Amino acid sequence: MIDYMKKHESYVKEMLGKKLDEEKLRELLAYHDKQIQWMQHERLIHLIVMLFVCLFMLLSFGFVLIKTSAPSIILSVLLLALSVAYIIHYYRLENNVQKWYLLSNQIRQKLQL
Repeated sequence: MIDYMKKHESYVKEMLGKKLDEEKLRELLAYHDKQIQWMQHERLIHLIVMLFVCLFMLLSFGFVLIKTSAPSIILSVLLLALSVAYIIHYYRLENNVQKWYLLSNQIRQKLQL
């Protein structure tokens, strides 16, 4: 996912570096805005999944505190690792979408000239 976002971002930056006419800029803006919509959907799905994984991690940790056993500790550790991975992934996803908003604004500024 992150690689896809980086490739798209470099493509848009490359196109912005070229001298494009108004029609091509409008096509680039439409394409880029569609990509933003897809990433917003992806971001929402990842947020929901991340919140559930974190919730289950907290529940399993609570279970460990109430009734300690080896399987419950292993489950808590695995869910903690998964939660950390999801938080990092969501952070990167969120930051890249924020960069895309700036790219969209740059395209719009070129269209207003």
